[in-house]
Amino acid sequence: MSGHSKWSTIKRKKEKTDQARAKVFTRIGRELAMVVKAGGPDPSVNGKLKDVIAKAKANNVPNDNIDRIIKKAAGEQGGSDYEQLTYEGYGPAGIAVIVETLTDNRNRTAGEMRHYFDKCGGNLGQSGSVMFMFEHKGLIVIEAEGKDEDTVMEDALEAGAEDFNFDGDVFEISTGVNDVGAVSEILSQKGYTFVSAEPAYVPATTSAIDDPELVVKMEKLLDMLDENDDVQNVWHNWEAPEA
Repeated sequence: MSGHSKWSTIKRKKEKTDQARAKVFTRIGRELAMVVKAGGPDPSVNGKLKDVIAKAKANNVPNDNIDRIIKKAAGEQGGSDYEQLTYEGYGPAGIAVIVETLTDNRNRTAGEMRHYFDKCGGNLGQSGSVMFMFEHKGLIVIEAEGKDEDTVMEDALEAGAEDFNFDGDVFEISTGVNDVGAVSEILSQKGYTFVSAEPAYVPATTSAIDDPELVVKMEKLLDMLDENDDVQNVWHNWEAPEA
C-alpha cells in the first residue's frame, strides 16, 4: 500500500489483544451477533458478516465459537439491541482519532467518550471533523518471517488485493473496504494466517508528538478507550515512538 506503515499501531493493538483476549472475544462476539441480526447468518449473502468472521479468525477466535455465536444470534428474537456509532475527535497535540463503538446506550457512551478526550487534553468533534484525514479500506496484515515477498505479493494480488506493502516485519495488504473478507478467505485457503484482517481507517499522513507529557496523555487516552467495553476499534494518525 502506498504511504506509511501501519504496523506500529497494529502491533500495539495486538499486544493489547494478547493481554486481554477474553475482552477481545467478547467484543467480536457482540459484533458478530449484530451483523447476523441485521443481515442474516449466511456470509455468502451477508458481506458484513464475512468481514467480521475474517476479523474473528485473525484474532484467533475458535471456529466453534464463531459458529455458536452465529447460530445463537440467528435464533434470537429479543435481547439487547446494539447500534454502531463512530466518534471523531482530536487528542493531545491535535492527533486525529476515530473511535468505533457498539452500544446499547448512546447517551452513556457519548458521555464517556467526551470525558476521555477532555481528561487527556483533547476534544470530541463533530461528525466529519477528522474523517477526511483517513481512507476507509480493508487491511490484512501477515507476519513476514519465513515468507517470500514476491510469492505473498503475487498471491495477494491474485486474491483481489488493491495494493501491497512490506515494512520489514509484516506484509500489509490493502483491499476495498467491502472486500477484506473475500480476499482474506482466499489467502486463508492458501495457508496464510493473519495478524489482522478487518476494515480500517488508514491516515493519509501521520503526526509525531514532541512533548513527553503529551505523549503520556495520548497513551492514557488510548488506554482508556481500549478499556471501555463499548469500544470496538480505535484508529489514529499518531506516529508513536518505538518502544
